[in-house]
Amino acid sequence: MNQQVLLEQLLELLETAKVQIRKEPLGGSGGGLCNIKGQNIFFVDTDASSSDIAAQCAEAVGKFVDIDSIYIKPVVRQFIESHCENRPKS
Repeated sequence: MNQQVLLEQLLELLETAKVQIRKEPLGGSGGGLCNIKGQNIFFVDTDASSSDIAAQCAEAVGKFVDIDSIYIKPVVRQFIESHCENRPKS
């Protein structure tokens, strides 16, 4: 699975968890998750590579999505688990 497809699936998981997605040029850092006035927002840095954004997105998915309770393609699940500090590795 290429990085762009992986990123799209991760962003869909965040949207399902009611996290707003915003795409902005942020200088290449990859963006990240924040909470503004009670709204969870994930910023996608349009200047960053898909792999950098996907890594940050996977961390956010690990915080907001119970990946054990839904079906996620195995390659996507493995990517999320490899980027989440507090998740036990399977």
